[in-house]
Amino acid sequence: MNYQQMAEQAKAVRTTIATASTNTKNAALLAIRDAMAGSRSQILKANQKDLETGRNNGLDEALLDRLELNDARIDAMIEGVEQIVALPDPVGEVSRMTRRPSGIEVGLMRQPLGVIGIIYESRPNVTIDAAALCLKSGNACVLRGGSEAFYSNQAIARCIADGLASVGLPEACVQVAPTADREFVGAMIGGDHPMCDVIIPRGGKGLIERISKDATVPVIKHLDGNCHVYVDAESDQQQALQILENAKTHRYGVCNAAESFLIHEALIKTLLPALEAVLKPYAVEVRGCERVCAILPSASRATEDDWYEEYLGPVVAIKVVSSVDEAIEHINHYGSHHTDAILSTNYGTVRQFMRAVDSSSVIANASTRFADGFEYGLGAEIGVSTNRIHARGPVGLEGLTNQKWIVFGEGQVRA
Repeated sequence: MNYQQMAEQAKAVRTTIATASTNTKNAALLAIRDAMAGSRSQILKANQKDLETGRNNGLDEALLDRLELNDARIDAMIEGVEQIVALPDPVGEVSRMTRRPSGIEVGLMRQPLGVIGIIYESRPNVTIDAAALCLKSGNACVLRGGSEAFYSNQAIARCIADGLASVGLPEACVQVAPTADREFVGAMIGGDHPMCDVIIPRGGKGLIERISKDATVPVIKHLDGNCHVYVDAESDQQQALQILENAKTHRYGVCNAAESFLIHEALIKTLLPALEAVLKPYAVEVRGCERVCAILPSASRATEDDWYEEYLGPVVAIKVVSSVDEAIEHINHYGSHHTDAILSTNYGTVRQFMRAVDSSSVIANASTRFADGFEYGLGAEIGVSTNRIHARGPVGLEGLTNQKWIVFGEGQVRA
């Protein structure tokens, strides 16, 4: 099948999946779940082929770990589908209905985006997560996984096709790239007739930058997770230490881990030594401004690049600030608009920070690690968006839809 045929098929089924009932979509998802459970051995066999190829090609252990499937991970994938079934269906939701002086009634109705293209690396579980979220939100989708997970993705794709067919939905509602050819990505995102209406890239910064540069359709994305925690002069220092520890050390390689701490100058003589003691068991390297280095001899001097850096490891940049205004200015200049937090007992300061910080999630008195679709009650998420479009922050079912105006009249004509 050529790329143009796939594009035509995806666009041909847009209306079918967009208008499918909640019961039909849920039945398809449960059928996909059952197909995956019944094909466990085939999926694991295909995954072993990918792992063997990856080892022969010199993939590092971290990539091999993300690539590997086992019984527990397949169970988690199946559970993820069940969780999406349990979520409310956003399609067709009507809000803000008002009667105008003319007598017409005006409101908003939620609708699918159309054909969503998702380009991702390594993790074959993304194939089922993405397919399930797109189906439940009424979108057709085209999925292009990394070449390293090709056989795993094809095995999962067969389960998805079987599940769709069993309830009478076209298999073209979910199409998984039948090739690892990079030309396929070009067909998805650009040209005179791009295959997709919206693109969501998931992977390394290089992939996302390339997709963003070349795409001729909207891209839902985030590049970096340079997340900050600002500790205000009016804060509970013991609580602050617990939050700083969790935000930095809970998991290093995730986009909502804190990479920079901003400490109010009124606290530095007490908080900085206590923070050093908290981080010491984790062997976290501190890179600080001049005032931090004067108090913590173990800290190395931060460079300009450190304030921009997403370390994804046991390193943290710490800067002393004189006010919440300086903290806000620093975050908006150096941050990545992902997630930033304030620790303060002053309600006015918290409100100022929340209004002024330009990030997709702004948190008060809790860890940045809560910036997650599941923690926000969205269920599964397709990713995090730092775009200035309708979807910002963790993108769940609602983020895969938009709204159209609906108008009800009773014969009115414009005067």
